[in-house]
Amino acid sequence: MPDAVCHGEPRGGGTDLGVAFRMTTIDVETTRPGEYPHTVKVRSHTFTTDVGPALGSTDTAPGPHDLFDASLAACKALTATWYARRHQIPLERIDVHVESDASAERAGVYKLTVRATYHGPLSDEQRASLDRAIGACPIHKLMTTVDVQIETLPA
Repeated sequence: MPDAVCHGEPRGGGTDLGVAFRMTTIDVETTRPGEYPHTVKVRSHTFTTDVGPALGSTDTAPGPHDLFDASLAACKALTATWYARRHQIPLERIDVHVESDASAERAGVYKLTVRATYHGPLSDEQRASLDRAIGACPIHKLMTTVDVQIETLPA
């Protein structure tokens, strides 16, 4: 299954999914002093993150949980597209819907329910193949099977 579809760019700019990937750096800076919105920079991309009114902001952009959930949805969509191209499956497009349930998060359970809708003249076998591929997307595996180690250091 695809291990590298949702990672950064391959070293050397190649497109072979078997090549090693470089480290990615993400920078987040306060947009306005004393306020919640922050500017996020990933390679040449810039976007904003915020929190909702319940936490004292104005919900001007997705929050961290939204981005976490969105990374799963995006990875599944990108994986399906990659897999379909690689296996000549006539996938025209994919819609991925993610619902999160954080009601037991403090007890250690954060539930994500994913629904993928495939569009195009696909057989049942092709749909099942796409289901298997997106079930093994890199972010899904990262969220469920990898020992993620976070080291927070002073600047």
